[in-house]
Amino acid sequence: MRYHNRVSAIMFVLFISTLAMACSVNFGDAETATDDSPENAPDAPTGSLEITVLYGSEKEQWMEAVVTEFNAQENPSTGGSPIYVTATPIGSNESLEQILNGEAQPTVWSPASSILIPVANARWAQTNEGEALVSPDSPPLVLSPVVIAMWEPMANALGWPNTPIGWSDIAGLARGDSTWADYGHPEWGSFKFGHTHPDFSNSGIVSIIATTYAATGKTRDLTVADVQQPETAEFIADVESGVIHYGRSTGFFANQMFDRGPSYLSAAVLYENLVVQSYDTSLYNTTLPVVAVYPKEGTFWSDHPYAILNAPWVDDEQRAAAEAFRDYLLATEQQQRALEFGFRPADPDIPIGAPIETANGVDPQQPETLLSVPDADVISAVREAWGENKKRVDVMVVLDVSGSMADENRLENAKVALRSFVEQLSEEDGLGVTIFNSTATELSPMSPIGPKRQELLDRIGGLFPQGGTRLIDTVGEVYTQLNTEPPGERIRAIVVLSDGDDTDSAGNPSTLVDQLQGNTEGYSIKIFTIAYGTGTDVDTELLDSISTSSGAKSYESSPTNIEEVYRDIATFF
Repeated sequence: MRYHNRVSAIMFVLFISTLAMACSVNFGDAETATDDSPENAPDAPTGSLEITVLYGSEKEQWMEAVVTEFNAQENPSTGGSPIYVTATPIGSNESLEQILNGEAQPTVWSPASSILIPVANARWAQTNEGEALVSPDSPPLVLSPVVIAMWEPMANALGWPNTPIGWSDIAGLARGDSTWADYGHPEWGSFKFGHTHPDFSNSGIVSIIATTYAATGKTRDLTVADVQQPETAEFIADVESGVIHYGRSTGFFANQMFDRGPSYLSAAVLYENLVVQSYDTSLYNTTLPVVAVYPKEGTFWSDHPYAILNAPWVDDEQRAAAEAFRDYLLATEQQQRALEFGFRPADPDIPIGAPIETANGVDPQQPETLLSVPDADVISAVREAWGENKKRVDVMVVLDVSGSMADENRLENAKVALRSFVEQLSEEDGLGVTIFNSTATELSPMSPIGPKRQELLDRIGGLFPQGGTRLIDTVGEVYTQLNTEPPGERIRAIVVLSDGDDTDSAGNPSTLVDQLQGNTEGYSIKIFTIAYGTGTDVDTELLDSISTSSGAKSYESSPTNIEEVYRDIATFF
């Protein structure tokens, strides 16, 4: 196994430990975390029996409403105390890691998807004498199928809604067997596809499992042997070849797709409720309507299981109270309210109505084919196969080594974080490093990281701060150089870290931003910027405009969390 895939295998086992980025849309992602945390939740009233719930934050609006109403009823526990629910919205992956490492001890865990349950039980069993953390039959609370969101004219060109569309069509378009020209639309250019990173996102891991199922022709009983077939690897590689970049948040993909239009993304893996939300003109001004494609080979529900923990801190009275709250959530009135927030009721007896309707690009009769959740070892094998066949990246790191980087050990902390970032890249990934102060110096040209990894790590370790800040000119030069590479063959990205305002550039900031805004293609170079340091005169507005114009993200970081920022950026690759 290659260096990067050893790291990635570890990352997958621990993928639930990473924090998810907050999403700016109402119906978010399984990984969208809020500023709330279990320790900041309000105290339960004196004399009550408290049950605590950690839940995927995409259903926060619904949960806030129903929890408030339940607590107001003061339902008695088996011991006679009023039951009080403390429910905390938190990223599904983050909450599981908190449970596993003992940081959180909730009564109930409700992640976005049952996909996480076999992973949770496998990890819990390692230190708890083989016991399961939660029941594999934990009931779903609300449903939202994972779909391929596509612009309606593009879906129409493929035969939608009369002709089923699936992963095989995505693979064909991505590898170039067919093009938009073959469907009568050469003006659409190349096919551009997106899904989130499976180490961090529920929709990402669902994407690659569904792709693997499609490759094998199965809908259940997927095995490790199936995953390891050469034909499976080839199919995964075909689908991934169309990816413009990965990412941590499904909501980020939705925002980028809906705001930037079909030149940025032709299609992306989202949740059905996000497709519904694209029709909300108070949130988006989409140039074309978006529709949900339910893959003909099958898909998964984002099913939000309600899992009462089989843990020593949950006693019989708490378990009974948790069951009472579960029954309340599954009652008809609460299930009908879920529709208001874009979710389908888990109760099949409740009819699906607005906004789950064709006028909002979705089909309440779909999905027709559901895929079975594989065992944990199969999920790990799928993750490894994806790591071998994912889209590779060419990334240029642009690092400020000006004199101000000596303050607060900024450069030393940045070097540690950058070394970690370099270590995460695959042997075949391309990496270049340019440093700048009053001048720019190419520390290492763009080339595969494998042969030069240790040498580059050593050179990074020897950097020291001096001189001024030539930010704008350096970014412009690196962008121009990287832009000579052919688009689409690899993910192309620039990561810029600076702690101060530009003091030594001849160029105009607006000229650079205008240049980036003129290239809206999904395969264009994404520039991630990091405003680094605290209490400095860093031009955060300029850095943010650079990232936003390129279709990437900007960050503000202190020396204490710079490694986390680099780790988040790595999820795009």
